[in-house]
Amino acid sequence: MNYENVITERHGKVGVIQMNRPKSLNALSSGLMKDVSAALEAFEKDGDIHAIILTGNEQAFAAGADIPEIKDQHFIDLYTTDFINADWEGIAKCKKPIIAAVAGFALGGGCEIAMMCDFIIAADNAKFGQPEIKLGVIPGAGGTQRLARFIGKSKTMDLCLTGRMMGAEEAENCGLVARVVPVEKIMEETIAIATQIAKYSQPTVKLAKEVINKAYETTLREGVKYERRIFQALFSTEDQKEGMNAFVEKRKPDFHNK
Repeated sequence: MNYENVITERHGKVGVIQMNRPKSLNALSSGLMKDVSAALEAFEKDGDIHAIILTGNEQAFAAGADIPEIKDQHFIDLYTTDFINADWEGIAKCKKPIIAAVAGFALGGGCEIAMMCDFIIAADNAKFGQPEIKLGVIPGAGGTQRLARFIGKSKTMDLCLTGRMMGAEEAENCGLVARVVPVEKIMEETIAIATQIAKYSQPTVKLAKEVINKAYETTLREGVKYERRIFQALFSTEDQKEGMNAFVEKRKPDFHNK
């Protein structure tokens, strides 16, 4: 399917969604986010795609909201259209694993949609930040909530109240980013990681993602109980038998996602 604001590719069982508004540093217009949402939904429904990558270009993952598009809107406009949530939160709701491959600027909404993904691979030129304070507003797509859960209250206050940017090394050190790679290898490395994930049992991958996310939504006691039940339930799958038999027989498993 062709989109106006994104480019999609397939690399084996990995689907890539590249945001493509380079002249505006991938500013997150309503059109761009509708295309991201539609492309994501298509990959989510595609049984041949097991993992998804969301990316931009070497200059910018996404430099934030499309300010000219929204600057004259009022509360009732944003409330009536459910601005942000309508086309953005599908990223966080996707059952398949999503990796954000971030090079260049990931600011404001760009940082927020990167955090909606399951983890972030950052190029060494990546810059993260929530500079909304400079525009007289606050983050509106999880910048105060997900960021605080990922990097803690103090550093979140620092970023949101000063509007400063932090580089890839700092982002990795504080837990926002999983790995940092050279900018020229960002897609090569991320595709390799996604391909590795795509080889595993897909029911197990999806459930692992679900259980990890549960850690942010419940108490430790309830989370551990939920984890144990999912662990036990996976012993009813063919893939568990195949995986453990392959280990005992010293061979690679051949998962059939059952």
